[in-house]
Amino acid sequence: MKALSPHQTDKHASWAFAESRPAEDDVLLRARERSSDLGIVPVTEGTAALLTVLAATRSPSTLVEIGTGAGVSGIALMRGLTRDAMLTTIDPDAEALRAAREGFAEGGFPANRTRMITGRARTVVPRLNSKAYDLVFLDADKASLVFHVEQSARLLRPGGLLIVNDALDEDRVPKPAVREASTVAAREAGKLLRDEETWHSSLVPTGSGVLLAVRR
Repeated sequence: MKALSPHQTDKHASWAFAESRPAEDDVLLRARERSSDLGIVPVTEGTAALLTVLAATRSPSTLVEIGTGAGVSGIALMRGLTRDAMLTTIDPDAEALRAAREGFAEGGFPANRTRMITGRARTVVPRLNSKAYDLVFLDADKASLVFHVEQSARLLRPGGLLIVNDALDEDRVPKPAVREASTVAAREAGKLLRDEETWHSSLVPTGSGVLLAVRR
């Protein structure tokens, strides 16, 4: 087995430093508290900061978020958007959506800039218009991940950006012996985005993996 270089052995320290770098304000901290109260695991601080930067860089006018949670990721995305952008966010948990709505209001985002849909994404997403969105963010049930990646190819305009949170399934994907259903699904989705000519993709080790893919 090839020995790790000094640079490789320092990776965890670098990751931990990058994750601790963002300084979150009270709006995001309260959204994280609501997440904890509801038993929801939100995106990490590093991932939230990355979402804001990606949204600001891409300047999407229409977005879909699959897996609203209590609003941490939605707030992060909205902070990078222009004032006329519209976020459609989907979650089966009505209580989580109420918490997210509270967070959006605290963040100063008008209600008419968000379309909040209560329902199972597998039912809702196929009803959304094809090639109508500039950005799709996936943070939902791993069992449906490949389905949502395939749907994202339909939803996104050419040049649109797909973001997959927890793409390493809590760091289990790199471990070949792990064959849990969620890990297998994450591997299949990653392979699809890597091998399909429809996409340009890159895996970023922020949080527990953020997979980025641009629709060709």
